Amino acid sequence: STESERYRGREGMALRTLLRNTYAARPQTSGQLLWRSYCAAGDDAVRDRIKKIVEGDKLVVFMKGVPEAPQCGFSNNVVQLLAMHGQKDYTAVNVLEDQDIREGVKKFSEWPTIPQVYLDGEFIGGCDIMMSMYKSGELSA
Repeated sequence: STESERYRGREGMALRTLLRNTYAARPQTSGQLLWRSYCAAGDDAVRDRIKKIVEGDKLVVFMKGVPEAPQCGFSNNVVQLLAMHGQKDYTAVNVLEDQDIREGVKKFSEWPTIPQVYLDGEFIGGCDIMMSMYKSGELSA
């Protein structure tokens, strides 16, 4: 099966569920509770913008900086992993330029960190997941 099929299927669902449940079990800080309240009040415009971005390209990376000049080591690692596997044509969103997107994408994916990688509209994970996929040989050109 292809990578996108794999992460859309049962294995991908199990991985995403495990990761989300692990994060959900952590104690929440006041900042996280404030953000959840803000989102509960509804910022549909931000969610709609993120959804449009994610669905607008096969591969989307929300990162700090741009591929030519990443602004954090984790974003740089994802860019380098993608480049090593021939992935140079993707949408990169610099979350440092838009605070609404920076915080909104975390809520959208239910994942607390940046970078975030989406393939075919599906959240794959961040740097840690990409590194794990690389080490296991799951990334392919």
